[in-house]
Amino acid sequence: MTVTVSTISSSPFAGQKPGTSGLRKRVKVFQQPHYTENFIQATLLAIPSGAAGATLVVGGDGRYFGKEAVQIIIRLAAGNKVARLIVGQNGILSTPAASNLIRQRKATGGILLTASHNPGGPDNDFGIKYNISNGGPAPESVTEAIYKLTTTLQSYTSADIPEVDLSKIGETSFGDFVVEIVDSVDAYVHLMKEIYDFPSIKTFFSENPSFSVLMDSMHGVTGPYAKRILVDELGLPAKSVMNFVPLPDFGGGHPDPNLTYAHDLVARVAKDEISFGAASDGDGDRNMIIGNGVFVNPSDSVAVIAHYAQEAIPYFRKNGVKGLARSMPTSASIDRVAKAKGVEIFEVPTGWKFFGNLMDADRLSICGEESFGTGSNHIREKDGIWAVLAWLSILAFVNKTKPGSGLKDILLNHYRLYGRNFFSRYDYEEVDSEGANKMVELLRDMVTSGRNKTIGTDFDGFVVSDCDDFEYVDPVDRSVSKKQGIRFIFTDGSRIIFRLSGTGSQGATIRLYVEKYSADAALFEADTQEGMKDLIAVALKISNLKGFTGREEPTVIT
Repeated sequence: MTVTVSTISSSPFAGQKPGTSGLRKRVKVFQQPHYTENFIQATLLAIPSGAAGATLVVGGDGRYFGKEAVQIIIRLAAGNKVARLIVGQNGILSTPAASNLIRQRKATGGILLTASHNPGGPDNDFGIKYNISNGGPAPESVTEAIYKLTTTLQSYTSADIPEVDLSKIGETSFGDFVVEIVDSVDAYVHLMKEIYDFPSIKTFFSENPSFSVLMDSMHGVTGPYAKRILVDELGLPAKSVMNFVPLPDFGGGHPDPNLTYAHDLVARVAKDEISFGAASDGDGDRNMIIGNGVFVNPSDSVAVIAHYAQEAIPYFRKNGVKGLARSMPTSASIDRVAKAKGVEIFEVPTGWKFFGNLMDADRLSICGEESFGTGSNHIREKDGIWAVLAWLSILAFVNKTKPGSGLKDILLNHYRLYGRNFFSRYDYEEVDSEGANKMVELLRDMVTSGRNKTIGTDFDGFVVSDCDDFEYVDPVDRSVSKKQGIRFIFTDGSRIIFRLSGTGSQGATIRLYVEKYSADAALFEADTQEGMKDLIAVALKISNLKGFTGREEPTVIT
């Protein structure tokens, strides 16, 4: 078949700068003539080894405009002499599944169509993200190259080929160019069965018939994965999964797995006294773990998984645990596990790509972010379903020697071993960007030019011992990432951190993190907000957040 290729004139669009998780804008922005084509063309041109002859994985979280974007990618890939596209059926691929396919098929990279946990639909968000050959997010060198190309691009190259039927598994060829549609779930399920002992988890369920599970996919991409694994593979009843059909608008919800947005799950767990509840986000890389009367803070979650990994999870029994890591705002709970296990601990900026270098250097096995992201070196993305299976494996393991143990028992035992890191995050979403930036400028001045004055200051009983604007030097490639979060560290070890998030598409999101450690067993079951209200008050006082933003309350409290 002869393929006609055309060079189509265009002009640069302002603001096509990818953040830590790609380019995210409102759907209507991507629907502008040439807008998506320009960004895809820049992405193809920025591939380090070149687009010609490349094999790319393509898929997304099923959000609105996803299928149209896949067809655009097909045409431009053919026009730029890409050899093969591996596309998830109906354009569906969870971010972890895409990372796995890139690695398994030894692809050049992948183009992921997702805005993660942001709402979907015609009036909400869309996103495009490039992952490199290790399966992880593109490093800054690649995203900067993409952005520079978008500022000068005058045309894109597109092939005149018909739309490909994304529902039909198999190959379609256009000359030397091949589009391969694959089952979205199969390869990922096979990977999970290599990592975890499915028969052991099934035995735990059969021996504990009163133990109930409820997984909420929030109408995001993990629905088919959760149903296949929990119901078809592990034998749980069909009622163990909810909101498992991916919808372009996520059913009108906000697919962010936290206590605020996963309210349907939270209510069901309480009403039906569910033993184990879990939720995942739009593209399947985040997770929340809860149970009847218990919430597992993400910072504690990764620490508990790290503690039990080699005992409860076959993958780590075989490969060992090379090192542990967390994003800088995440609580230091996992640091204590690393010390006890005698392995390295790394503190990195927010953004999963920072973990990838450490994994590729064989220095990191398990890592997590306080933003409900948990994962390991099995892929190069955080992985919501993986975390759910990790917890089920831990429950199965603990119950062999301590029958009847639930989530709360495991958490309290962890606190007895390591103490408790009280941790909370306040999100102020879509605040006025000007006010947010002025607040950050004030705080940055306090920890840089005014650092010597700030150190030693007593804020209502909390005395500053150190403060900075977090800077990270990658121990593998020595690259430097600056201005990664403003930190105030107090003499008792408590921390306050401020960050402006780059994952939204509208306005600014201020994230405030507070952490306080306690070894007092009397406090292990204390309410987090009650135990930290004095430190939270100090954070609001130092930042004058209300004055700069006009916000009385945060949008979300974690």
